Order: sequence, then structure tokens, then C-alpha cells
Amino acid sequence: MSDFPIGDDLPDWDLIAGDADRAPAGIELVPASTVRDLRGRRAVVGLPGLGWRGDLRVDDAVVQASRTYVPVLPEQEWYRAEAEQTEVFAPLVPLERVWVERISPAIVPSGDIELVGRLVSLDAPPSRPPRRVKDVHSITGVRVVRLPGPDNKTGKDQRDLRAVTEPYNSAEGDICVKVCTELDWYRWAWSGQAPKTLEVPIHLLWVE
Repeated sequence: MSDFPIGDDLPDWDLIAGDADRAPAGIELVPASTVRDLRGRRAVVGLPGLGWRGDLRVDDAVVQASRTYVPVLPEQEWYRAEAEQTEVFAPLVPLERVWVERISPAIVPSGDIELVGRLVSLDAPPSRPPRRVKDVHSITGVRVVRLPGPDNKTGKDQRDLRAVTEPYNSAEGDICVKVCTELDWYRWAWSGQAPKTLEVPIHLLWVE
């Protein structure tokens, strides 16, 4: 017999969390031309009608031959350059093809939406509403937000985290997920050094 709770034995995570409506702010994508300080920002590049590429970081814009470009790096290379203080080659992308992420409380969980309700415009990259980890089937490697516990009245949402496991039953009987900082996540790939992980109850985690 499985040790995992099933059916009616599952805890009421919303009640445990202390606030059924509590959710982290979501992510909106805005044109890079509208943001003054670009260095280190998460970004998406692409063309309307074609598609989008994420998991990127950008540097401040540069001007060449009267045209403005944005240096763009894959996140792993950006983290490595920052951690090891090394110079790396960053391809230059025209400014109008770059959007940057911005945390926005206006982007809220969308709930259960059928396919038609999820259709998007191809004119710009879509926003990223937060999703409860318990509602997402595969989370290993995805970006997550850790909420402060119900007894922590002054705590802030913790971002720049990656899930390193799927949900599991902890030694204390809680359903948990292990997470690590994003820097450790990428260092794991380029150096083989295993990350330091933190066990977090699932009701305090949202997919970013």
C-alpha cells in the first residue's frame, strides 16, 4: 500500500496556507525599448507571427551604424559569466525584437481554462500567470516562487529558484518539493557541482 495520502486524506492546503487567495504576482513581457536599465533582465526574443525564445538574459543596449541592439545571452552563460567574472560573447539582437520580463500584480492565476480560452495573439509574447505547483504535472527544472509561511507576516516571495524534484512525501508526512537557487541550478550543469537544496511544502510553491 502506498504511503502517500489519497483522495479525502489530502490536506486542505489552502487552509494550511492561511489565505486561499494568496498568489505571487505573475510575469508580463514588455518591449525592451520601454525599459531604461536592461542589464541582467530576463528576456524573450522573437518576431510577431513567428515565435518566441526565452530563458535569456540581456545587457544594456548598444548603438551600431545608427541602429540599436541588445546583447542577449542564454541564462546559463549569463550566470556563469557573473559567477566567474569572465567575458563572454553576446549576440546582438535588434531592439525591436526583444521583450523583457516584469513582475506584475495584474497578472493573476487564470484557473481552469479550456483550449479556446488559452488562445493568444502572435503580436507579442504572452504573459505568464502563476500556477500552483500542485496543479502542474511536471515541474523538475521549472522556475518556482516560494511564498512565506502563514506565520511569517513580513516575509517576501522568493524568486530565482528552480525545482529539482517532483512532489514527494517527506519524512514528516508533508508533500514537498526540493528547490535550489537558479545560480546553483546552472552551476550544476557547467561544473557538475550538486546544488544545495531546500525542502519546501508544496502549498508554498507556485510555478512562475
